[in-house]
Amino acid sequence: MAGNSVSVGFETATTCMEPMWLVTIQAPVEEVDTIMDALAAVDPLTIGPYDRCAFQSGAGIERYRPREGAAAGKEEAIRKRPDVVEVSFQLPRDRSRLGRVVEAIVATHSYQEPVFMVQEVLASRSKGGDLDNPNRWWNKGGDWKARS
Repeated sequence: MAGNSVSVGFETATTCMEPMWLVTIQAPVEEVDTIMDALAAVDPLTIGPYDRCAFQSGAGIERYRPREGAAAGKEEAIRKRPDVVEVSFQLPRDRSRLGRVVEAIVATHSYQEPVFMVQEVLASRSKGGDLDNPNRWWNKGGDWKARS
């Protein structure tokens, strides 16, 4: 591979590895649907023939201590907020698109300092073949929701 593969990507027989941004947000679990609805209003979050594509982690505990300038005022105790999750999704490397997403996050997030990161990654995109593969969910009796 010539050049930096995270910048230029590469292909295999079945897959294209495309340069993308991985956006990760930390938020209280009860806010995720509101944030995701706001994101969907500014970007479809597509992967192939699917939209609103994102991953949400299990809940964890966020630790922080408000200091001078915090909306809650300065505190000495460290706060431990339960039920905070990470949500991640991919975006093409388009700064105006990323800007709209950032503004939607900031507008809907409850934090004074919303926590989100943007990383350069390579993300897989199928070339669409191999529909008869017995390992695919649709060849195993249906959608994961039908089996629960």
